[in-house]
Amino acid sequence: MSEDRPVPVENNEHTDNTENAQNTQNTQNTDTAENAGGGRGRPSFVRRLLRSRTARAVTAAGLAGALLGAGTVAWRTDSLPLLGPAPCWDSVKDSSVSALFGDRRIEVDEQPLRNSRQGDGLSYGQCRITSFKDDRALRQVTVNVHQLDGLRGTDSTRWPQEFLAAGMVSLGEGLPGMVSGSRGWLALPQGCTGRGDFTGPTVVDIGMGRAGLDIDADLATEDRGALTDALVDAANGAIRSFGCTGSYRSPRTLPSIDTRRDTDAAALCGTKGFVLPKAYRKELSRTRIGAGDDGPARICEVGGDDREPVVRMTTVVDPALAEIFSWDSLRSGASVKGTTGYGKTNGGRAVYRARCQTGPVVFVVEQLRQTDGGRFTLTGELLPGYVAAEAGRIGCGPQKVTLPAA
Repeated sequence: MSEDRPVPVENNEHTDNTENAQNTQNTQNTDTAENAGGGRGRPSFVRRLLRSRTARAVTAAGLAGALLGAGTVAWRTDSLPLLGPAPCWDSVKDSSVSALFGDRRIEVDEQPLRNSRQGDGLSYGQCRITSFKDDRALRQVTVNVHQLDGLRGTDSTRWPQEFLAAGMVSLGEGLPGMVSGSRGWLALPQGCTGRGDFTGPTVVDIGMGRAGLDIDADLATEDRGALTDALVDAANGAIRSFGCTGSYRSPRTLPSIDTRRDTDAAALCGTKGFVLPKAYRKELSRTRIGAGDDGPARICEVGGDDREPVVRMTTVVDPALAEIFSWDSLRSGASVKGTTGYGKTNGGRAVYRARCQTGPVVFVVEQLRQTDGGRFTLTGELLPGYVAAEAGRIGCGPQKVTLPAA
């Protein structure tokens, strides 16, 4: 997602769909791109006709009774089953809808992709797909297209809680995003959307149900695959809506989601040299690590047997994504100084931004709930060791962090 990283899209608007398409903009990521149009080819005459609002209204009047009477998928707002535009800006394919909702009746509510009324240039639109059995809603998937904010601090807390969590993995294969069984996000090419100072990338994110919900492993794997396909579809639809060419392709495989394991006190979060203080070893006995080492961020959550983490530590290596913590590293708490960086700490959260060879890297330590002693002291006790060890792991060391005097 950084300005220096080649974008895994292909500028070839009229070629046929092929699995062997060459990506002329990014030779290192040829397997992540398809021909323009998301592999759909040129729309049929009927499909192009139905993109007209007037034509859809006329067609709806003639087809609705027959389609609903035949028990096929219902429609709402600007979507028609089978013949009409696909849900979410004519993007989510029939196969993705079926994988998420089966043969249930669905309703689609979508906003057009355009700047928000507030004029902040951050929000572009939202789409919701809901499946029903009779009149009872069974499953709802929400897709948002928005630019992540770093200047006002609006996206540095809530969005990471849902979309930068240890239950997520990197999409891999050159795709700048992450996914779990309930959440996923994918950044759009900056050459298409642009990016200003103190702003993160423009992302398409997708959510289903409660974030972080632990469910059966097989079901979680199935949902994760379905969410990934729908996410890539929606991102390609957004790219087309912004008037850009090129498309992403769904990853062929996804890494396994990490399970909770016994904490290694001598190498906390699997990072050599990061030692867990003895006072916390009993209550921080279980660890989970998300995303792996090749994604835009690496997340480690540590807690006890109740599965609710006590502390979350995040290393954001993607320079664009790191910008969403700009406010926190500049204006939120007491100053933290370091070898090639700076940051802030406010008790429950500490953020340190380092200057590395690849660009800015952000290290975040968050205490999510009190320790057994009723204290919020983990950020100060863990941040220096976490930054030093993680910086060494990613080749950004040495980093020595100095906390403010007590």
